[in-house]
Amino acid sequence: MDKTIEKVSVIISKGSLAEIYPGLIMANGARAEGIEANLFFTFFGLDAVNKKRQAHIKLSTVGNPGLHLATWLGSFPGVSSVMTRYMEHTMGAADIPSIPEFIEMIADTGAGLYGCKASVDLFKLTKDDLIDQVEEIITVGEFYEKAAGGQIIFT
Repeated sequence: MDKTIEKVSVIISKGSLAEIYPGLIMANGARAEGIEANLFFTFFGLDAVNKKRQAHIKLSTVGNPGLHLATWLGSFPGVSSVMTRYMEHTMGAADIPSIPEFIEMIADTGAGLYGCKASVDLFKLTKDDLIDQVEEIITVGEFYEKAAGGQIIFT
């Protein structure tokens, strides 16, 4: 008998375009397949749901071997901004929504969005600092309760 995945919980822990989008794509794909999905934003992944930072996520060029020449040039001033604009243009042309639009779209499908309490406390944030789609700030234990019985994806 074939087993199907019924629930996924995606942990987004890093704060650059290349690390946030995979988690959003996984959660969106899960919802499109009728799979329950939760997103847990921790550490620098909180930037994706931080009202002040969400629209200013950059592409990390230093240490990103997938960018080839841009990795070598990544330490020079302005290269990250240029590559970020290039990626945003390329993704827009491919009809991939911006991070704020993507998160709103995923939340509208019924996915749960949660901030990590330890990270929120570490960065001295409150729920008011996070976008409205974040349902709660929860502990790791509460995240595991929500993830129970499903698959956990760490990006």
